[in-house]
Amino acid sequence: MARTKHLALRKQSRPPSRPTATRSAAAAASSSAPQSTPTRTSQRTAPSTPGRTQKKKTRYRPGTVALREIRRFQKTWNLLIPAAPFIRLVKEISYFFAPEVTRWQAEALIALQEAAEDFLVHLFDDSMLCAIHAKRVTLMKKDFELARRLGGKARPW
Repeated sequence: MARTKHLALRKQSRPPSRPTATRSAAAAASSSAPQSTPTRTSQRTAPSTPGRTQKKKTRYRPGTVALREIRRFQKTWNLLIPAAPFIRLVKEISYFFAPEVTRWQAEALIALQEAAEDFLVHLFDDSMLCAIHAKRVTLMKKDFELARRLGGKARPW
């Protein structure tokens, strides 16, 4: 069997040492004098509020949070694009093409937003398949172009 080196495990934080009852007078005098250099324990970050210890924030591996967000958004049925900016954009574009159209029904705007989100979700889905087919995990511009060409939605003119 191969030899392995065993290393001692270090504790992350040490409790403060207890003062002993039988101390010499010289040791007591030297400890009561103010210290000019900070000790190792005082260099660590102290909790912001006394009495409470700060819990270290959990660091997840790359991609774990993204997958969790994907699962969370797939479970929901509400729209992901904020409604107010989308409505402003729709009204701006419609005014550019037809200045006489100034009023929109709320149902029409919601239907337009649902159709836009559905289009984008399917475009990203097809683009991801193109990237996987090219043995990549990163989406690139050429994946979107290929997905639009294969879907027949590239250039209607």
